[in-house]
Amino acid sequence: MDKNEILTDLKKAVLEGDDDLSQELAIKALDQGLEPMTIVNQSIIPGIQEAGELWKRNEYFHTDIILCAEAFRLAMEIIEPKLTAGELGVSGKVIIGTVAGDMHNLGKIMVNATLRGGGFEVIDLGEDVSQDTFIEKIKEIKPDILGLGCYMTTTMLEMREIIKRLEKEGLRNNLKVMIGGVPCTQEFAEEINADVWGKDAFDAVEKAKMILGVK
Repeated sequence: MDKNEILTDLKKAVLEGDDDLSQELAIKALDQGLEPMTIVNQSIIPGIQEAGELWKRNEYFHTDIILCAEAFRLAMEIIEPKLTAGELGVSGKVIIGTVAGDMHNLGKIMVNATLRGGGFEVIDLGEDVSQDTFIEKIKEIKPDILGLGCYMTTTMLEMREIIKRLEKEGLRNNLKVMIGGVPCTQEFAEEINADVWGKDAFDAVEKAKMILGVK
């Protein structure tokens, strides 16, 4: 198998959500002497991007994207240690997390993958994240965007409280806030003073680029 075949097959493995093959081919690509960023830019990212196009055409569904996101994550885990500082995260830095009281993570996993595929450095704080943790990490990391997720109506108002806390602590001026999750809407985003609402994982990438002025 030559280098071009490896790149083509790795892209296909990510697109088809094949975890084992994605990892195997990522290792093989490195063993063949391919540059880590070549592997990322010509295989791994194009795989998740093509999945996004299929999603938009209603040819891929929620479960397909979850599988793609996991294959993407596993391939990136192999490649990322080989990258030099600054090679990823060129579009901006994003902290994401599911708000306190909410343990759902599937949507966040998808957003993590698509944002990284869009060139963002992503710091995922996990699920059931407290206000204090969000604030602490924002002060420490100084991200461009805070992505808040909630997947239950009972936890929606926690987003409002986090934004109020950001404003109170003087952290809001240089920080964009994006919200997402099943119960969220653009109207709710405006009501709680968030900058944008990401309708789905792929819309989140477009909105993130829009608010930062990234192409």
